Amino acid sequence: MARPDKAAAVAELTEQFRSSNAAVLTEYRGLTVAQLKTLRRSLGENAQYAVVKNTLTKIAANEAGITTLDDLFNGPTAVAFVTGDPVESAKGLRDFAKDNPNLVIKGGVLDGKALSADEIKKLADLESREVLLAKLAGAFKGKQTQAAQVFQALPSKLVRTVDALRAKQGEQGGAE
Repeated sequence: MARPDKAAAVAELTEQFRSSNAAVLTEYRGLTVAQLKTLRRSLGENAQYAVVKNTLTKIAANEAGITTLDDLFNGPTAVAFVTGDPVESAKGLRDFAKDNPNLVIKGGVLDGKALSADEIKKLADLESREVLLAKLAGAFKGKQTQAAQVFQALPSKLVRTVDALRAKQGEQGGAE
């Protein structure tokens, strides 16, 4: 029979997996407590970084419907549960790992899809959601402006064409 404290830990981890947009598994071997504290701050407000027990976390992930991470639960493992923008947290992990090579990104999951360590680094290279939305809005605004210019040009072009036809007919009528 499972101990109540372990069952509670599995239930809590399962809920964290279900409520998170993303989860990133890391190996923290060789990091000090002060470095882990700095890492937690660098992840932003929408991420929680927790050192976990592999067996309990594997059970919790499976209960949450995530079976693609099973191979990553070996060695000292910590999980960053991301509830907000996963790009911000991925950047925090990547930047911290550059300064502290003891932090190894193992892999993770984003919206139910497994991510390798390389894919998480590519995710970190993306711009934030707000910047991407602003660029998209700017592109739409630019296209609307171009469309408005085309629609304004059509009537004036028609008027110029009609005037040219009248002038040509006037020249032909005067020549006869």
